[in-house]
Amino acid sequence: MARPDGRQSDQLRPLVLERRVNPYAEGSCLIRMGGTLVHCTATVEQGAPGWKKGSGEGWVTAEYAMLPRATAERTDRERRGPGGRTQEIQRLIGRSLRAAMKTMAFGEWTIKVDCDVLQADGGTRTASITGGCVALADACAWLAQRAGIENPFGELVAAISVGIVEGEPRLDLAYLEDRDAGVDANIVMVRPDRFVEVQGTGEHGTFARAELDRLLELAQGGITQLFTAQAQALAG
Repeated sequence: MARPDGRQSDQLRPLVLERRVNPYAEGSCLIRMGGTLVHCTATVEQGAPGWKKGSGEGWVTAEYAMLPRATAERTDRERRGPGGRTQEIQRLIGRSLRAAMKTMAFGEWTIKVDCDVLQADGGTRTASITGGCVALADACAWLAQRAGIENPFGELVAAISVGIVEGEPRLDLAYLEDRDAGVDANIVMVRPDRFVEVQGTGEHGTFARAELDRLLELAQGGITQLFTAQAQALAG
């Protein structure tokens, strides 16, 4: 079955990771996956959340937002605080990025990763994790140098969407595919092959174990490519 953009079922959309795009942030990355574009910045602030005071440990957290015209129709800004969907996405990004850390014992500092969607065409939360990890890695390196400590960053984390559309398992769903998917899932992994999160839903039906296995196989193949792209960006 032909995909809207002509890709193979196991093919990622064109990917660009542009590191250090924000001159003010301790870490930053602009990620483009097809028509999805997310600006990720990592800010290092002195002090830890109240529940970590006196522990000698820091914290990594995330915020997510979508610009009003990131989609085909304008959406209002969430001026009264993040809505339920936004909160759920922020928690996912935060959990995923904390999985990339080698240790939280880096002193009472907080690293905040802001993921702002400039343009949305499916997979915004997974792109935020992949780009946010690059920003986090640079922020951790900055903190290590600033505080004179061992770099607390551990290993790359990346994420991708998969789904079953018109009966076919597909990797990296664009919006039109995500909208029509009978099953869709978001998969998060730490390099090389450990799962952080598997979020799968039968939107318009159910799915068999064999179909789930195929989706996980597709996701792992795609995330392996994302790990390579992240490593290349951080080495550049």
